[in-house]
Amino acid sequence: MLASYYTVKTSETNEIVINKSRFIAHVKRVTNEAEAQEFIQSIKKEHWNATHNCSAYIIGEKDEIQKANDDGEPSGTAGVPMLEVLKKRHLKDTCVVVTRYFGGIKLGAGGLIRAYGSAVTEGINAAGVVERTLMKVMAIRVDYTWLGKVENELRQSSYIMKNIEYEDNVSLFAYVPVESVQPFHDWITNITNGQGQIEEQEETYLERELPL
Repeated sequence: MLASYYTVKTSETNEIVINKSRFIAHVKRVTNEAEAQEFIQSIKKEHWNATHNCSAYIIGEKDEIQKANDDGEPSGTAGVPMLEVLKKRHLKDTCVVVTRYFGGIKLGAGGLIRAYGSAVTEGINAAGVVERTLMKVMAIRVDYTWLGKVENELRQSSYIMKNIEYEDNVSLFAYVPVESVQPFHDWITNITNGQGQIEEQEETYLERELPL
């Protein structure tokens, strides 16, 4: 599993008009190629009367799956420019479909490349981009006499507090980046003078929205 990567925040549809042609970008996060193809087919079904429904997607930890489809536009003027936007934004597990309703004015190869690229860029901006960081949930169990100090230190640190459970002893849970697990162990041991019990629990991704 990747320590961190970028993908779109949510599914979104965004439209731009260039020389009377409508370019409607549909953006979706996907986890496999079957989901991407299902999404593409759903857009084609919804916009069956459109001039073109061009598509591109990148899937996999190492971008193993990369596909682009011009759907009848001149070769290399739609799908590839769309895919290049995804790559330039370093997005993973993302599928985009751009629906075009021809407005009567031909754009030429250069114009089409710019139009499809712009449509995807605006669609991604509308959907938003997040950084997903792989976190390890860490449990710190201490005597109640340590609660105030440990909680205060955690809240002032870069680590993210998850929750606190109050039983015979108190357990504080925090999200820690996977590459920081050992430094976290050392840090807690230091601030509790070795009195804290530290347990590694499940791994999960947390998302942070990025500014445009």
